[in-house]
Amino acid sequence: MTRPTLQSSTILCLIMAIPPGFADYPERAIEFVIPFDAGGGADIEGRLIAEEMSDILNVPVVPVNKPGAGGAVAYTYVNNAKPDGYTVSWNSTSILTITNLGNVPFDYDALDHIGRVEYQPIVFAVSNNAPWNDFESFVADCVANPNTFKIANSGTGSATHLGALSLASAIGCEVIHLPIGTRRRNTTVLSGEADAMIAPLTGAINLVKAGRLTLLVTLSTERNAVIPNVPTATELGIDSELEVFRGLSVPKDTPEEVKTRLADAMTRAAMSTAFTQLAAEVGFTVKTMSSEAFEALMATEDIKVKAIIQNAGLSVFGRELN
Repeated sequence: MTRPTLQSSTILCLIMAIPPGFADYPERAIEFVIPFDAGGGADIEGRLIAEEMSDILNVPVVPVNKPGAGGAVAYTYVNNAKPDGYTVSWNSTSILTITNLGNVPFDYDALDHIGRVEYQPIVFAVSNNAPWNDFESFVADCVANPNTFKIANSGTGSATHLGALSLASAIGCEVIHLPIGTRRRNTTVLSGEADAMIAPLTGAINLVKAGRLTLLVTLSTERNAVIPNVPTATELGIDSELEVFRGLSVPKDTPEEVKTRLADAMTRAAMSTAFTQLAAEVGFTVKTMSSEAFEALMATEDIKVKAIIQNAGLSVFGRELN
């Protein structure tokens, strides 16, 4: 028997160093965890990204809704999953809110973040039958009648909850917050159970186009092209700013090569015709970020979320906000 050459021995060692099943990733279906109810804007966006990624990766990327506790149920599930690339989370700003509110016993950086896909404004919406034609008139009523008006949001610890807290604090009005969930958030405003709601633009735009909801203000840094006549809070002299980002996260210690493969598929899916067309229709902005840039953004937004919680005087259990 002849001895293997140094070159062949080196190649053999490299092959043996590759974890089983890693070189051919992905080899089976990937679970795509959506922390929100089915049928909402976040769900629709996530399902389309998953569909486009399926075509790119040549395996099913299967959406699974795990709503609850402002995203805590989904993020806890992903945090506890095996770091092998077969469990991926469609994340959002809610990962910052739920970690700072103490809904989970870990911080946002307990997960590895693949990258950002898009961002969109948080909007303040009322029924078309509401007595307010602009946000200034709502503010006047709200200040004159504290603890009267009910503002619906997607759930305790969600980005919309923090947006509502930020806006109420900035205008100096005490409101009643209704953490009603994405399924009922819109209907409570239409039925009159709630006086207004805070939602991502994609969660309200269809009813706006149908003439059933009116947008009075956004919490973005600039106006959105889909709703160009809706002012930002900053324009109105109100110090309240919070946008929703969406991207992908995986369990900590997922192999770098797997994350690179997912990041490539994510970016290509985000730039697909189907996804960019949806963005133009409903108002989110496709602007992908690498893992490094996304983590830097999240660090900055985490500071903002902490400030909103502290300024609103919200009680936080089990967390120390430094």
